[in-house]
Amino acid sequence: MKNRFPENFLWGGATAANQMEGAYNEDGKGLSVQDVTPKGGFGPVTEGPTEDNMKLVGIDFYHRYKADIKLLAEMGFKVFRISIAWTRIFPLGDELTPNEKGLKFYDDVFDECLKYKIEPLVTISHYETPLHLAKVYDGWKNRKMIDFYERYVTTLFDRYKDKVKYWLTFNEINSILHAPFMSGGIITPKEALSKQDLYQAIHHELVASALATKIAHEINPSMQIGCMVLAMPVYPMTPKPEDVMKTLELDRSNLLFSDIYVRGYYPSYAKRLFKENDVVIHMEDGDEALLRNTVDFISFSYYMSICETSEETKALGAGNIFPGVKNPYLKASEWGWQIDPLGLRYVLNTLYDRYQKPLFIVENGLGAVDELITDAHDHKTVNDDYRIQYLNDHLVQVGEAIEDGVEIMGYTSWGCIDLVSASTAELKKRYGFIYVDRHDDGSGTLERYKKKSFYWYKEVIATQGGILKK
Repeated sequence: MKNRFPENFLWGGATAANQMEGAYNEDGKGLSVQDVTPKGGFGPVTEGPTEDNMKLVGIDFYHRYKADIKLLAEMGFKVFRISIAWTRIFPLGDELTPNEKGLKFYDDVFDECLKYKIEPLVTISHYETPLHLAKVYDGWKNRKMIDFYERYVTTLFDRYKDKVKYWLTFNEINSILHAPFMSGGIITPKEALSKQDLYQAIHHELVASALATKIAHEINPSMQIGCMVLAMPVYPMTPKPEDVMKTLELDRSNLLFSDIYVRGYYPSYAKRLFKENDVVIHMEDGDEALLRNTVDFISFSYYMSICETSEETKALGAGNIFPGVKNPYLKASEWGWQIDPLGLRYVLNTLYDRYQKPLFIVENGLGAVDELITDAHDHKTVNDDYRIQYLNDHLVQVGEAIEDGVEIMGYTSWGCIDLVSASTAELKKRYGFIYVDRHDDGSGTLERYKKKSFYWYKEVIATQGGILKK
């Protein structure tokens, strides 16, 4: 494959604090919603931290970040997507003054990245609303959250304005429709939430995000603020017009978020959506003006596509946050996620046609069960050709999208170092180029080992995609 990737393309990997840091109660950190969901984002909520919660230790990045970042630098990373644990900075979430030890930790992490000329790409809120804000305020259902978030982001932008250029306000914001506790810190059970509750909470997040964009540009105009949405292209099951119309409606339920982020106002199709679901968005003075602080770029996760049908009986497959109708033409991962590399090119073109804003693929990858072996040179490794194939095929389509004329800032594969799964809280569902010796029963040394894909991705970066095979 000829070199299709621009010289300034940001190659790297992506992680989240709650899935890898561990040290859940060290140096003043408070509890987040993740510390009480030991079975993952859709599982039961416990009263407090329990021993079976893999996220309490994660992969111990908190104590091992220097060695881990050195490994990423060895692969040639240009960017490292990382998130900040809100409860390291404001342990309860509603304090007036931040926790200095938490701020210092991220200073050290960013300095380590910059030492290797790796740009930090920082998610401000990645599924870890402070538990106190969930219990006392019911999370983003409550408008007071905007004030707490404003204080939090202002603290971050002031502190790291010369270290971090790229920021994402909320991770997969559209996931709140399907996982309100994990995504929005809403402790009211999902079945007890009305559409009014959910869309009002979403409004609060969108206003908070726009406010963050405004504040960032005032503090340092060179900072770039992006949104982050869960991208899942929807194909009609058949050419039947009713299937095509249902597909459009489902697609719009996701595009609503990026439409507001990028255009700065609610789209016209939202009127019918809200009317038919008895939703009346309560706006306060200044909300409409704030929403006009639009993002600089659009980032998204992409793992799979789904189908939609107008038929009442739907054969649903597994999926990232929300399931869809199975596509008979696609194979699936061990977790039932259907594999569709061409769907990534489709998404990139669709979003760029719609917005003409730079795009950033900040999550993509294959969760699989890896077997650690000892090779002929007595080195422990994983022969993960299946992962190499998956990533190769998706990156080929990124190259095609660049040829199509799409402006793409970079690509960060998900879980570049093995971490705890968000949806299931497992460690056996591995995504990384680096194997972490920890297992679902809590055993393991936490040692790191380079997989075969480590060396492959290193060469992909070194050749600007030149080794990719169509």
